[in-house]
Amino acid sequence: MFGKRKNKVRKKPNTFVRIANAFMSLVILGLVIVGGVIYFGVNQFNSDGPIESETIFAVPQGAGVSTIARKLQDEGLISSSYIFRFGTVAMDKDTELKAGEFRIAARSSMRDILIELTEGRAIQYNVTIPEGFTSWQIVERLKAADLLTGEIEEIPAEGALLPNTYNFERGATRQSVLEQMIEAHDEALAEIWENRDEGLPIETPEELVILASIVEKETGLAAERPEVAGVFINRLNKGMRLQSDPTIIYGITKGEGVLGRGLRRSEIDKKTEYNTYQIDGLPVGPIANPGIESMKAVANPAETEALYFVADGTGGHAFANSYKEHQANVAAWRKIEKERLEAEEKAAQEEKEALEQQEAEKLDDDSSNQ
Repeated sequence: MFGKRKNKVRKKPNTFVRIANAFMSLVILGLVIVGGVIYFGVNQFNSDGPIESETIFAVPQGAGVSTIARKLQDEGLISSSYIFRFGTVAMDKDTELKAGEFRIAARSSMRDILIELTEGRAIQYNVTIPEGFTSWQIVERLKAADLLTGEIEEIPAEGALLPNTYNFERGATRQSVLEQMIEAHDEALAEIWENRDEGLPIETPEELVILASIVEKETGLAAERPEVAGVFINRLNKGMRLQSDPTIIYGITKGEGVLGRGLRRSEIDKKTEYNTYQIDGLPVGPIANPGIESMKAVANPAETEALYFVADGTGGHAFANSYKEHQANVAAWRKIEKERLEAEEKAAQEEKEALEQQEAEKLDDDSSNQ
């Protein structure tokens, strides 16, 4: 008949296989979770940010990715400092973050912010140095600039700085701005010296700066500078003394502030290394920091026969070829000065009388009210 059916023996799963299956399940689950986290992070990194309007964000000097990320989160520019940090590292920009202040546009994503902090330009501020400022005055102006930092090592030599407007970022050092001025001066002077007229009674670039500083202090009118320079060049060629009042003033103040009064006869007669009424040729050094136009005026002066000039009452000067003509110009200027003084005294007297009248009327009103 039929033989006996053999029962199949069910083998128990191998322990290794079970562990392997469990491990693979965990790996897959982990990958799914990691993928989800990455997807979420990437989405957050690229999504519009929370700020509703343009914001200024300051990156401190020397700050690292972690510090910057926390600061961004604390100031409400990003939702997660962790995502910003990992995104920065993933984009290989963790060493490219720059210090300074940056404009962050409204709704900027973390990616937008990162690009701005690494590739954008920090907000620029500026300081303006007027032509004719002394080195002491320039240093004082930089000291008063609150957005600059640090101390100035020493006051630069007179005439070593170029007056102009200089840009800087918040937190830049005062010394670095001074170095910009020195570099700009050296570059400008080298070019001007290279293109100077032949036959000038000036032997070195330093002498050009000295004379340019005198021209700078003698006139505030740009159009007059070449003619004023021409007068001084003529006087040097003829062996005449420059007789410039600003040189006497610098010898007194050493460039620290203004004299605030007229020159005394004793000061004009006193021989110093700056008093061009008493010494031949140029003073020992510059009396200010001349601008480019004054240096150009000395390098390429106007062709003139004038040897003298004096104020003409309009803000400019009257030039003269002879001393006799100059005396007439001086007399005209003295008359203008006298008329102005009389007008000022009259105005002051009228103001005084008006105040006295008001006081008298007030006393009368007080008496009638009693």
